[in-house]
Amino acid sequence: MKISFVIPCYRSEKTIEGVVSEIKSVVSQRPEVEYEIVMVSDHSPDNVYQVIEKMCHDDPAHLRGLELARNFGQPAAQMAGFSRATGDIVFSLDDDGQAPVDAVYRLVDTLLDGRYDVVYGAYPKKKHNVFRNIGSWVNHLMAVWLIGIPRGMYTTSFFTVRRFIVDEMLKYGGPFPYLSGLIFRSTRNVGTVEVEHRTRAAGTSGYTFGRLFRLWINGFTAFSVAPLRIASYAGAFCAVLGFGFGAWMVVKKLFVSPDMPMGYSSLMSVMLSVGGMLMLMLGLIGEYVGRIYICINCAPQFVVARHTPDDGGRGEGK
Repeated sequence: MKISFVIPCYRSEKTIEGVVSEIKSVVSQRPEVEYEIVMVSDHSPDNVYQVIEKMCHDDPAHLRGLELARNFGQPAAQMAGFSRATGDIVFSLDDDGQAPVDAVYRLVDTLLDGRYDVVYGAYPKKKHNVFRNIGSWVNHLMAVWLIGIPRGMYTTSFFTVRRFIVDEMLKYGGPFPYLSGLIFRSTRNVGTVEVEHRTRAAGTSGYTFGRLFRLWINGFTAFSVAPLRIASYAGAFCAVLGFGFGAWMVVKKLFVSPDMPMGYSSLMSVMLSVGGMLMLMLGLIGEYVGRIYICINCAPQFVVARHTPDDGGRGEGK
């Protein structure tokens, strides 16, 4: 059995060596297990790729690295790593030291018992800042609503997956990968193992509000048409509400208060609310159309600028 560890790297020159060292220490507990560690620098502004190159030079048998030509985002970096992974089992984890690497075999053993195709490490208490925790909560609500994952199951970036699921995920060549969507459209045999979320080893999270917002938009539009259906329902509701309000005003004018002046303020409020709803729907439709346009133009999911020699050069982009 061979395990491939995929680690997207961004601003982690001070932490990635510790993560790799701990992986090696944990894997060595079972000498019969082969392993490889694939590190993907998502065009990080620090010197993390130089650190990756040095580690790969020292251990070319187990380590390989690549750097993307620009910052494509963590999901795309993970897909780039998956495309280079050769293991029977692929393990995803972060580069910041917060993932409990010592729990790797707990997830792997749960995967190998035959019930699951994917096993997530579930954090009873996350040690992110408040802003990041709110973002994770919103992302979970979207995954429950749009993808249909079980309400009590929280997906994380610390998970292990069987080879055939990775192969199925890699069939997606679009520029907007959303890993939870790719996983749950491939299988529903997903389990969780509770693990401890560690305190970040150094630095701060690379997830700004803009990055989280783009992640939410990906979740909304990548693998579901539910937002469009909601827009249709909202439009129908506004139409019925407007018709009912208009009918009531006519009845009131004719039979209840003949001297009632026709209100400018009520008319403007209705126009503004309906107009705002229409603009929101058009914006949502425009988001879908824009993404279709980008996909038709074959925008790359990622582009590899350079890689360590043992990577083999298996494709420079997707």
